[in-house]
Amino acid sequence: MLALENGRFVARQAESRADIEAAQRLRYLTFFARGSAAYARRDADAFDDRCTHILVEDRRSGDLVCCFRYMVLPGGDEIGHSYSAQFYGLDALEAFDGPMAELGRFCVHPAWGDADILRVAWAAMTKVVDREGIKMLFGCSSFAGTDAEGYLDAFAMLRERHLAPKRWLPRVKAPDVFRFARRLKRRPDQRNALRTMPPLLRTYLVMGGWVSDHAVVDRDLGTLHVFTGLEIGTIPPARARALRALAG
Repeated sequence: MLALENGRFVARQAESRADIEAAQRLRYLTFFARGSAAYARRDADAFDDRCTHILVEDRRSGDLVCCFRYMVLPGGDEIGHSYSAQFYGLDALEAFDGPMAELGRFCVHPAWGDADILRVAWAAMTKVVDREGIKMLFGCSSFAGTDAEGYLDAFAMLRERHLAPKRWLPRVKAPDVFRFARRLKRRPDQRNALRTMPPLLRTYLVMGGWVSDHAVVDRDLGTLHVFTGLEIGTIPPARARALRALAG
């Protein structure tokens, strides 16, 4: 059973239905609630029963401040059963040799902005990667809202520096997409690109992650998301050591 403490926060594996429902309420608050909406509803889907759920809590108050779920696949030939495969053509990744893990529904409570939350979450995922012998992490990295206009510098930076290798490049499958690699010719304003890029995606990229050449417009969640992949063997050694130090 995964459990990890780091400073003020503790990450642990969900142990009960109540734990999973707490994560589902936080997901609803993050992805769907607007204004003063509270934890009255839950975000749940069929993948919840197939995934392991990780909770990050404040040790002082016990408040749930972050959660995510992951699903381990024995190899690329199983990737068609992933959440991401609903939105992206992942045939090329079926040739990936080695265990994979899909990381999903990652969210941080909107009232909490402590950078250590993300560090603890990644430390927990590092433990999973090492324990399961994971060779690739993947998932959907989301931008808030469905209008790409405010993120054009971020998408231009993704096009210029972070597209998937051709051998793994996801194909278009969803009916509503923003094909930024084709449409954008602008040079990115780096400061604005980093400012508007989701923190989770920034973390993937500094570790050597890559993205699809298009974003899916997900009107159910109210997000734009890109397929994101991270081959564990390509993480810079210094960053890998730092993550393992956090993981303890």
